[in-house]
Amino acid sequence: AVTEQNVEDHGLIHNVTPIRSDLFRDLPKVQYDLIVTNPPYVDEEDMSDLPGEYRHEPVLGLASGSDGLKLTRRILACAPDYLSDDGILICEVGNSMVHLMEQYPDVPFTWLEFENGGDGVFMLTKPQLIAARAHFGIYKD
Repeated sequence: AVTEQNVEDHGLIHNVTPIRSDLFRDLPKVQYDLIVTNPPYVDEEDMSDLPGEYRHEPVLGLASGSDGLKLTRRILACAPDYLSDDGILICEVGNSMVHLMEQYPDVPFTWLEFENGGDGVFMLTKPQLIAARAHFGIYKD
């Protein structure tokens, strides 16, 4: 409901088609030039230290396993199947970027910098994802 309202408010009805899906499971098997994702990425340690205002959020929208990367690994493994040859994945992992860099030191993450906002947003191209695919495991969405 929020997505549809944002699309309407910004006059994008003819340019944006919201799709509800468990990651890639219900997406049409087409090639996208850009995938931007902000999956849940809070690790167990940070979940226990979240400020009170976050307690009103559903855990499903915040927590992602012991290292905060449970869903991110699925995205990394499956994204190449949905990206065009020149496609790009942009993904926010917040504080879990530490775990991501520790677990995948050979993956050439490009960490994006913002004038306002936090750290923990990376970019990878389809060729980079394919080259690193063996590191991410096998998931079938």
